[in-house]
Amino acid sequence: MDVSSLPISPSHWGKLISAGYSSLSSLSSPFSPRFSRLYYLKISENEAVEILKVASGRSGQHKIESGSRAIVNGKISFQAELLNWLTLEKTTETELVEKSVNTIRFLSIDAVEKANSGHPGLPMGCAPMGHILYDEVMRYNPKNPYLFNRDRFVLSAATDACCSTPFFTSPEDDLKNFRQWESRTPGHPENFETPGVEVTTGPLGQGIANAVGLALAEKHLAARYNKPDNKIVDHYTRLPCWSGLGKLIAFYDNNHISIDGDTEIAFTESVDTRFEGLGWHIIWVKNGNTGYDEIRAAIKEAKTVTDKPTLIKVTTTIGFGSPNKANSYSVHGSALGAKEVEATRQNLGWPYEPFHVPEDVKSHWSRHTHEGAAFEAEWNAMFAEYEKKYPEESAELKSIITGALPAGWEKALPTYTPESPADATRNLSQTNLNALAKVLPGLIGGSADLASSNMTLLKMFGDFQKNTPEEPVTASMRISALSEAGVIYVMTHDSIGLGEDGPTHQPIEHLASFRAMPNILMFRPADGNETAGAYKVAVLNRKRPSVLALSRQKLPQLPGTSIEGVEKGGYTISDNSSGNKPDVILIGTGSELEIAAEAADELRKEGKAVRVVSFVSWELFDEQSAEYKESVLPAAVTARVSIEAGSTFGWGKIVGSSGKSIGIDWFGASAPAGKIYKEFGITAEAVVAAAKELI
Repeated sequence: MDVSSLPISPSHWGKLISAGYSSLSSLSSPFSPRFSRLYYLKISENEAVEILKVASGRSGQHKIESGSRAIVNGKISFQAELLNWLTLEKTTETELVEKSVNTIRFLSIDAVEKANSGHPGLPMGCAPMGHILYDEVMRYNPKNPYLFNRDRFVLSAATDACCSTPFFTSPEDDLKNFRQWESRTPGHPENFETPGVEVTTGPLGQGIANAVGLALAEKHLAARYNKPDNKIVDHYTRLPCWSGLGKLIAFYDNNHISIDGDTEIAFTESVDTRFEGLGWHIIWVKNGNTGYDEIRAAIKEAKTVTDKPTLIKVTTTIGFGSPNKANSYSVHGSALGAKEVEATRQNLGWPYEPFHVPEDVKSHWSRHTHEGAAFEAEWNAMFAEYEKKYPEESAELKSIITGALPAGWEKALPTYTPESPADATRNLSQTNLNALAKVLPGLIGGSADLASSNMTLLKMFGDFQKNTPEEPVTASMRISALSEAGVIYVMTHDSIGLGEDGPTHQPIEHLASFRAMPNILMFRPADGNETAGAYKVAVLNRKRPSVLALSRQKLPQLPGTSIEGVEKGGYTISDNSSGNKPDVILIGTGSELEIAAEAADELRKEGKAVRVVSFVSWELFDEQSAEYKESVLPAAVTARVSIEAGSTFGWGKIVGSSGKSIGIDWFGASAPAGKIYKEFGITAEAVVAAAKELI
C-alpha cells in the first residue's frame, strides 16, 4: 500500500487498519483532544517496521517525538506525510465540525417535525456540546455500548434526546420513528430502549443524581482495584446540566428560556454561585453556539481539576439558527413548522433533504467504529495482564461487572427462632446488611444523614462523603423501576409506630403507592427471618428495585416465619384448620402480623379454625402459581381480615368483596405509639371483632 496516496485525515484511519497497520497502544485519530496520551503506529512489515510516537492534542498542536525515517515504497516518509497533515489549515477542521454540528441540529429538527412532537430548541442550541463530547472527547465503542471502561454520558436535560443518537444508531431508521410505538428513540432517554443511553432520565434532577452515582462508582472501583502499574478503572462521567469526584463534569445549558418565557420571571438564583458554594469548580463558556474552541478549552481545564467536580456553564441560544423562533419559548416544546424549518435551512445554509447525513460527515463519524474497537481491544489487553498479576482482584471485579453472585452467599443471612430477642426490623436490617457486605463485593449503600437512625451503616467500611443533602426519593425509585436497576431501598419508620413525631413522620400512604409502581418489589417484613428473606430476594432480583419498609419499634421473632416463605410473597405462618377450610383467614404485614397472630389465638380459644397469613410482598405472591395461591387463600374462604397500619387502598383485591380491611385512611397523630394504635383501632380486639362478623 502506498501511504502517500492516502490523504491522512480522520476519516482514513480506518483505512490504515484495514490495510494491515497495527496498533501497539491506541490506534486513534490525532484529530481530537481526547488522545492526549501517547499513541503508537506500526506500519505493515513489508513497507516499514519503525514505530511512530506522537504526543497529540488538538489539530496544530501535535508533535512528532520519535518516528521512522524509512521510505514508504520509495516515495515518501510516513513521518513527513503525517506532519504534512498536522500542518493543514485549521479551516478544514472548523468547516467539518460546523457541518457535523448542523447535521445534529437538522436531524433533531426533522425528527421532531415528522413526529409533530418534541423539543427542537434545546438540541439546536446544544449540538456543539454534543458533537465535541461524542466526536472528540469521550472514549466509547459504538458497536459495544456496554464496554466497561467507557466514558459515561448522562442526559439530564432529557428533552435533548436526539444529540447522541447519530453516534449509536442509524439516523435514517431510528430518528424517523422518534416518539413512535416500539421505536428505539422514545421522547426521553430510556436505557433499555436506545443503545448508548446510560440511564433513564426525564423527571427533574434524576440525571444529575444518576451521574453522581456513576462518578462515585468509578471513584470507588478505581480506589479498590487500580494498581500502580495498571489503571483498569479510568473513565469520566459527563452530563449536560462531591467531594473528590474530579471525573464528574456537568454541562449547564444556560439558555435563559423556559416553556413560559424568559427564566427571569420565575428563576433568579445564580447557578454557578450556588454550585461554587457546594464545592464545585466553575467554568463559563460564553459562546456555546459556535465557540468550539471555547468548549474544548473548558473541557481541557475541567480534566485538570481532580479534587472536585466541575460545572461548565454554557451560554447557548435555544433554537439556534431559527430566524423567527430562536431565543423564544415557542421553540421549547413544539415542532418548528414547515415554513420555519425551510427558513432555518436557508439561514444555516443547509441544502439537504430531511434526515440526510452528508457523506463527509458520515465518513468522519464512522471512524469511531474503528477507534472504539481499538480502545476496547487496548482495555481488554490491559485487563488480561491485570488478571495474570492480580487473579483475586480481577475475579472479584468481573463478578461486579457481570452481576454474578458468589457461590453460597445466601448462607451469610442470619436466621431467628421465637426465642431470639425482640428487635426493630430496622436493626435486623442492619444485621443483614453487614452480613451481606462481607460476601457481596458490589454492595454499596448509604443514607441521607440518617444512617444512625435508618440503621444502614456498613461497619466494615467508611463513608464516601459527608453532609449529603436529603432529597425526595420517590422519583428516583420510579426511574430505577423503569430502568430495571436492582436498587435496594431501605425505608424505616414505616407507620404510626413513630408515635410522638406525629403525622408528618407517619407515612400511612407510602406502602400503597410503592405497591402501585410497576416493576418494584415491596417488602414489609415482620421479624428477623422475614427481613433476611427480603434481602435474599432483593439481592437475586438485579432488574427490579426492592423496597424494605421497616419498623422503628421492637418486634418479636414470630413462630412460623421463614426466609423460604418470603420468597413466595405470602404464606401461612399458623393454621389450626383441616382440609384447607379455615373459618377465617387473618392477613397481616410487618408489625401488624404479630397483632394478627394474637387475634388468632383469641379466636382459637373460642373453637374457631383460623389461618394466619403473612403477606410480606404482594408482587411475589401475584407471581406464584394458581395452585399455590389457592393453598394460601382458598377461593371458598371469603371470611378474610387484613390488618396493616397504613392505607387500606388496594387491600380489596386480597380480602375480596366479603372481607374486611383494618388500617388507617387518614393522617396519623402525635402520641405514644400504643395510644395511637388503640385510637385508630389497629388492635387484636378489632381483628377479633371483624372476624366474628364474617364467620
